[in-house]
Amino acid sequence: MDTTPYLIRDAGLGLRRSILNQIVESPPSDVGFYEVAPENWITIGGKLGRQFRAMTERFDFVCHGLSLSLGSTDPLDEKFLGEVKQFLSEHRIKHYSEHLSYCSEDGHLYDLMPIPFTEEAVIHVAARIRRVQDILEQRIAIENVSYYAAPGQEMDEIDFFNAVVDEADCNVLLDINNIYVNSVNHGYDAETFLKAIPAHRIAYAHIAGHYVEAEDFLVDTHGADVIDPVWKLLAKAYELFGVFPTLLERDFDIPPIAELMKEVNIIKTIQNDWRIQHERKSA
Repeated sequence: MDTTPYLIRDAGLGLRRSILNQIVESPPSDVGFYEVAPENWITIGGKLGRQFRAMTERFDFVCHGLSLSLGSTDPLDEKFLGEVKQFLSEHRIKHYSEHLSYCSEDGHLYDLMPIPFTEEAVIHVAARIRRVQDILEQRIAIENVSYYAAPGQEMDEIDFFNAVVDEADCNVLLDINNIYVNSVNHGYDAETFLKAIPAHRIAYAHIAGHYVEAEDFLVDTHGADVIDPVWKLLAKAYELFGVFPTLLERDFDIPPIAELMKEVNIIKTIQNDWRIQHERKSA
């Protein structure tokens, strides 16, 4: 089973169909890797399929799943996992990640629902993650998710998250914006949460924008520019753990490529700033 954390480099970008033609014709030189949801591409053929294959032959890719429903009591969709395994192999995908949530209960719910922060849920979810890893024959990365309610909570979010990844022996997809959003919505300190993340398990990270519903209520939309406190939290993460690959997520109100690249380049600037400071300290 693969245990290598960093198989990709620097700053990445979520590849969406609306920008695929532009990326294929003129790939930005500053993008180190791309990310897609496998559900959106496994069955795609024709021109889009050929374009996607051309991209995966030239660039590093990771996959961020949407529908494994790891927290559900429904049976795992092992047929789908077989398709994912083939897709990962065919396109030489570097990492496969999923959400620590569920999205099915006797049918698809079309939303990511929060898992109760309980010891029972730790055991249940970790066993499902281990089964996924056995089928795929590789570790997967689990994302810390945004949530707006915590039904049946017996543990703090960070304790629950760490217990799951430890019990499952999986990697971490660190979502910086989700930490910030949850810290505002649930009243905890974002840096304290960040410091408790198991650094040795970080495969890569997400950064994104959110919607401000109210001063104390943020919605994780991936539909806006990243705000300054979230950039500062990313810089703090590098300060704590060193530089790790980081990807810009943008799913709605997608601006022109040039605007997206401004944010990708902010990631690279923060990474380079850390490297310069680290070299000075080591000199």
